[in-house]
Amino acid sequence: MPLSSPDSREAIHTRAVTCSGHRRGDGWWDIEGHLVDTKTYAFDNSYRGTVEPGTPVHEMWLRLTIDDDFTIQAVEAVTDHGPFRPCPEAAANFQQLVGLTIEAGWMRRVRERLGGPAGCTHLVELLGPMATTAFQTIWPLRQGQAAAAKPATDKKPRLIDSCYALRSDGEVAKALWPAYFDAVES
Repeated sequence: MPLSSPDSREAIHTRAVTCSGHRRGDGWWDIEGHLVDTKTYAFDNSYRGTVEPGTPVHEMWLRLTIDDDFTIQAVEAVTDHGPFRPCPEAAANFQQLVGLTIEAGWMRRVRERLGGPAGCTHLVELLGPMATTAFQTIWPLRQGQAAAAKPATDKKPRLIDSCYALRSDGEVAKALWPAYFDAVES
């Protein structure tokens, strides 16, 4: 169901974020992100001159190569368009992500290394949806392989309480994981 019809308005800014996950031939995974910001009007920029409508203000690419445990093995970051001459230079600092694991506290650890003057705000923001893409890419395949290789454990599934639909006292937990269903007493 789409959003309701808006009041009369004029489009000003668009941010497009695309993320994709890929299984590599060597058994690792590539998670790629692409961010593009555009304006509907021309504006002057001291570094680039006039930026015409639809021309990217920001255009950045990021690739994380990760293993089955979600640990980053390699990083590639590129800034094709930025508002200032030094913007592309921040990409090199993203090598600090190598060795980090995408798990609880991921964005906090990213900001410790790449927040503020150490990184690029837009590339850092891109790492949030890329982490989600990593889980959506790897987890279902990994779970299927694990289920085929060994019986289920008695460990509480990590997905429980990860969102509203998967809360421990909800209908999904009751249906999928009755042993971990936590009924709320009224």
